[in-house]
Amino acid sequence: GGWMRAGPAIAILRRPISEPGRHAVRPPAQVFHMTQATQPIKRRAIALVSGGLDSMLAVKVMQEQGIEVEGVNFFTGFCVEGHTHAIRKKDKDKEKRNNSLWVAEQLGIKLHIIDISEEYKDVVLNPKHGYGANLNPCLDCKIFMVNQATLMINKAREFAGDRGFDFIVTGEVIGQRPKSQRKETMPIISQESGADDRLLRPLCARNLPPTLPEREGWVNRDELHDFSGRNRKPQMALAKKFGLDDFAQPAGGCCFLTDESYSNKLSDLWKARNERRYELDDIMLLKVGRHLRPKPHYKLIISREEGENRFLEGYRYMFSSITTVSCPGPLALVDGNFESDEELEQAAAIVARYSKGRVLDEVTLEIRQPDGVARQVTVKPAQPDDVLPAWNVG
Repeated sequence: GGWMRAGPAIAILRRPISEPGRHAVRPPAQVFHMTQATQPIKRRAIALVSGGLDSMLAVKVMQEQGIEVEGVNFFTGFCVEGHTHAIRKKDKDKEKRNNSLWVAEQLGIKLHIIDISEEYKDVVLNPKHGYGANLNPCLDCKIFMVNQATLMINKAREFAGDRGFDFIVTGEVIGQRPKSQRKETMPIISQESGADDRLLRPLCARNLPPTLPEREGWVNRDELHDFSGRNRKPQMALAKKFGLDDFAQPAGGCCFLTDESYSNKLSDLWKARNERRYELDDIMLLKVGRHLRPKPHYKLIISREEGENRFLEGYRYMFSSITTVSCPGPLALVDGNFESDEELEQAAAIVARYSKGRVLDEVTLEIRQPDGVARQVTVKPAQPDDVLPAWNVG
């Protein structure tokens, strides 16, 4: 409707009086004098917050224009920036924060974190627009995320009482990502996500046709930006202007699917299982340890240090495991099954190769099944040349 009641006996026009097809008589000037009792409608936006600088700047640009912003971060399982930092001892001094939460705190906005890991599988497994350089379905991913935000607008009561959201904000910049952030893909994202022209990209809006928030005057197009390409200097300058000097700069966003080594491990997993599927535990394990596949039907995940040892310990109830008994050494998980004692002993020799006993004539190891049944074997540690480069996954 055109008129919206805001407090007792106060009516505020929702649309501009100049809107085509609307017939409204301008009330007397004194009606527009602001008092404590009357306030203009405060437009509200939901912003996709990844935790990187661009989404941070996009929110800030909106806040500068008086827009009330809430953030949303979609958990896919593939974007866990601090996860490996928290596991590995060598990374103990690196940030372990959740960057999206940290950004929301810096900006003073409410953040919705929504687990879409199950629904997201279809995006990873069957991307309509294909993959990028690795197994990254970037364009389909962006369409999916914006669509989820569009559903939030449509079901806003669930999150925001009766207040709702008026439009969606992202930190996209034309030409910054070769797969998903090109001039020709911007309208595809808007259309296929269902957001249409309620999707505003404050950092590059002046390179694109005006959106609904701009045409309606909710935001001032002249105060938006025209960034393009992979040059980060304009963003850095804007960050400096806003007084932002601490922010995450993850390469390829924070998504492991843009990483060649990680994508190779995921491809290997699908090939070994003879089907393209994954669970959240698979996603986590692909980020950790040395992955070796001596035979098509089994893979070893060998910890590289104490932190990974502790992490893999939590999976011993799901996988058979190999540990050294006679000397300090790594923990290895066996993804698959041994078809003979020779294969079991070969795996034990490989694990011994990465232990403190690698130069000894023999090392005793324990092979434990998930149900706790264990047996010990004593083997000669594999020599460097015995571990073939072709076994390395990733």
